[in-house]
Amino acid sequence: MRDRDAELRSAEAAVDKLCRDFAAGGTEIGELLTFSGRPGIGKTSLLHEVRRIAKLRPNATVLFARGGERQFNEPYHVLRQLLQPVLGDLAPGEFRQVMGTWEEVVGPAMGLKQPKKGARRLDPQGVRDGLDFVLTQLAPRRAPLVMLVDDLHWADLESLSWLAQFAVRARELPVLLVFAYRDDSADWQQESQDHHRAVASLATRRHELSRLSLVAVTDIIRAELGDRAEDAFCYEFWNVVNGNPFEAVALLDQVRDQELDPVEENSLQLRELAVDATGMTLKSWLDRLGAATLRFAWAAAMLGTDIRPDLATRISAQSTEGARESVKELRKQRVLTATPNGNLEFVHPLIASSIYNTMPEATRTGMHGVAAAEIENAGLGLLAASRHLVETFAGEGDDRTVRKLRRAASEHLLIGAPEAAQRCLHRALAEPPDDLDRAEVLYELGCSALLTDPVATVNQLKLALDPEEGPLRPSLRVDATFRLSEVLAHSGELRQAALVCQQEAEHTFGDPAGRLRLEAASFMWHAFRKSEEDGPARSARLGTLCESLTGREAADRAVLALRAWDLTLRGAPSAEVLRHADDVLDNGRLPKGLGWTDNIWGFELPATLGLSYTYNDRIAQAERLFSDAIVQFEVAGWSGAHRGFAYFLMGLARFRRGLLAEAEDFLRRALRLSERIGSKLPLAWDAVGVLIDTLIARGRSREAWDLAIDFGFHPPYHATAMVLPDAASLYGKLLLSVGRPAGAAAALTEAGAQLDIRGWHNTVWAPWAAHLAIALAVDEPERARDYARRSVADAERFGTASAIGTALRLYAQIEDGQQAVELLERAVAHLGQSPAGYEHAVALVDLGAALRRVGRLEDAQEYLYQGIELAQHCAADGLVDRARRELANYGLRPNRLGDVRETLSQPEWDVAELAVRGAPPQRIADRLALPLSLVNRRLAAVYRKAGSGPDGLAAALGLAPEQRAVEPWAPEPRDGSDPAEPLVLPELRARPELPERPDRPDGF
Repeated sequence: MRDRDAELRSAEAAVDKLCRDFAAGGTEIGELLTFSGRPGIGKTSLLHEVRRIAKLRPNATVLFARGGERQFNEPYHVLRQLLQPVLGDLAPGEFRQVMGTWEEVVGPAMGLKQPKKGARRLDPQGVRDGLDFVLTQLAPRRAPLVMLVDDLHWADLESLSWLAQFAVRARELPVLLVFAYRDDSADWQQESQDHHRAVASLATRRHELSRLSLVAVTDIIRAELGDRAEDAFCYEFWNVVNGNPFEAVALLDQVRDQELDPVEENSLQLRELAVDATGMTLKSWLDRLGAATLRFAWAAAMLGTDIRPDLATRISAQSTEGARESVKELRKQRVLTATPNGNLEFVHPLIASSIYNTMPEATRTGMHGVAAAEIENAGLGLLAASRHLVETFAGEGDDRTVRKLRRAASEHLLIGAPEAAQRCLHRALAEPPDDLDRAEVLYELGCSALLTDPVATVNQLKLALDPEEGPLRPSLRVDATFRLSEVLAHSGELRQAALVCQQEAEHTFGDPAGRLRLEAASFMWHAFRKSEEDGPARSARLGTLCESLTGREAADRAVLALRAWDLTLRGAPSAEVLRHADDVLDNGRLPKGLGWTDNIWGFELPATLGLSYTYNDRIAQAERLFSDAIVQFEVAGWSGAHRGFAYFLMGLARFRRGLLAEAEDFLRRALRLSERIGSKLPLAWDAVGVLIDTLIARGRSREAWDLAIDFGFHPPYHATAMVLPDAASLYGKLLLSVGRPAGAAAALTEAGAQLDIRGWHNTVWAPWAAHLAIALAVDEPERARDYARRSVADAERFGTASAIGTALRLYAQIEDGQQAVELLERAVAHLGQSPAGYEHAVALVDLGAALRRVGRLEDAQEYLYQGIELAQHCAADGLVDRARRELANYGLRPNRLGDVRETLSQPEWDVAELAVRGAPPQRIADRLALPLSLVNRRLAAVYRKAGSGPDGLAAALGLAPEQRAVEPWAPEPRDGSDPAEPLVLPELRARPELPERPDRPDGF
């Protein structure tokens, strides 16, 4: 610890600040403290001292882990060291609270439980998100929390990626992170470089350790060799080791072993001794330790950190007594030291590296094979053994090794470590496998990268399907083809995805279900394409296929779901669409085999079904499906594109329902997830498109325009994938909202031409004709009316209330006087029967304005007030402002002071009814058999809506002062009546009957 006073003061200050701020009630008090420097500069010693300081603080929880050079490829090695002790010590109830819904994701990854039988592979991002949740729950329970990681540069990639990400969130928690690592980029693996830079940039206290001063090195020398050490000798010694503490200690050992007097004339020998001290060769280690002890040291170096003596004994092929002598000698030579749990560790990682690197190649690979077998025999499993298996000799064609590697790969996928799985499978291919198994290994290799590396997946699956690589079982050929098409589609290659399935289906015989799966997939990818050569013909073929179905298996239902979406896009009668869609479900839920996380069909099938419901005014059903998707993706640990798409779908449904603030929240979440995965993926286009529509609806057209410019949401849009909803229609609508009718007309005309070619006439998904009518209204009024009438006709053919109402509302924008009023009255009537709250609000405001223009001010006022109330519920701020201006400009009150009782839902009224009698919240809860917390929430809503506290509540509800109960509430009635009888206030019960107002659906 010489010359480290400043670093120790900084560390102690960070620990004290954490403890002090937490004791004062602070929560968002986290920091990141880093120590960096070259090898041997003293980072490990410093970190141990910080660990000691933290443990002295009362109530502090200290977690420690260390990266290992040999364990860089062992997934979650560092995080398991760090978190297993504290999570494993939690009581069962607290463990469930800390884990929440992430137990089946984080538990297996952290080695706290085995994956369930039949569990799905985990998305690495899902594991990281789950760990975020767990630490968010754990940190306040074990605060102040100090988490130390030594040798971060050797941390496995799975642990490192989470630590770098968590360093950002740690500021919001009572957590001090302390990392020690080598600062030279050459010491970091290539795939870790970005995390290295991220950690360095996030540190609030960053210390780069410098070399020891001459004075410090002189003190070390004289403490070991006595005051007789001459200044000239000490200076040369300091110069040779360049102030490096590790090299200084190693050189001192050599000086002591050689019995070299520390005088000036001997200083010339120091450089030669330093070479032996730091560049330990096989010969030098043999001379120092002997063959048997060195072999034990090799076994220990292979095991890495936290070395089990029994395993090292068996790997080194020594007897128990021989191993005991080896350990004794290695401790004497300051190579190994004991840990508190009875295991061993190297005194310094540089010693471990030196010993491992002296192993002859044949010896090293052979001992790795022994280590893999001994680890598996010790019951530690294939996950732990696999890092040794991949280092063994290849080229022997051992089927047993191939089977083990394939099983290990499968287990790695179950804990969210696809890169580790791929290392195992690449090694299995190098064995090599039997000719009959090679294609299957390639298939497994392709699937292992499904969630992380699309390019690798495509290449490996194409090889698996190549006959020259060997036969692939028919069922696996179907699945490999589907997976290949899935990855191609997600990469934007939709045409190629459809053709792959179509061509394989033509050669699939003897497996009707597999053939139908591929045919359905081909139809699905064609449907999501930006453009298509034979859209109507494809739709006809899909209709023929649908009519030929005779069963109710998953494949049959999948075709029905695709047909429902196809008919939706074509604007076919909604009743026909819903008949197909309802036939897919079992009691309103997805059937077995078509679930969101199903491995056979993927999430696209249930998504198309939900989209069909969304555009056919069955939004509640769609929301149930989409909420299931969010939960299931979270439970499965799929936190990337899958959950992002679920957020998008829910945002779209909330937008269609008119809950604009909630829609914006979901869509922004989807966009953030998409940006985390890659640049301008199809998911991002979808989210941005609906977000633009939402911002326009909220009256923030300029913000919508800026978003479109920043993202590039303009022609030609995504190169190959269709945007949901239609991108060109959205862009034309955006141009209209910012006052560019000419540009809108051009964009919408082109959109209509493209959609007509495909035979898609849905006016909700692509309302191009109605908006084109508005763009043309000034310059070409007759042509505009033609388009508006066409839009209404298409909407009436489709038949949903929202489609017809919206088409009529937009038609009314190009008409005047009584004709506009009549169109809007019809629009309001239709939209009042639909779930499209925002569209209904716009129609109400438009009708109010139209009525005002024809002189019907009283009717205009009523519709404008209704429009304001509904627009406020929808968070359509711009529409509210427009309606208020419409009222104010003609001398009408911009805000109606209505009966507050009308704003209360029936549950709120029940609570208010008892509160005005003076009943305390607990008594209300008892009387209504409700939780006290729910009563308090309802009372808060009552006071907010009434604009009064408890004292003025009766008056706010329209009761005369003398009608209020003036006696305090008593548990027993004063008049001897039955206390179980419900209390009734005639004045309240006499209020006009109002329709119940269901509470707003909860968000996620």
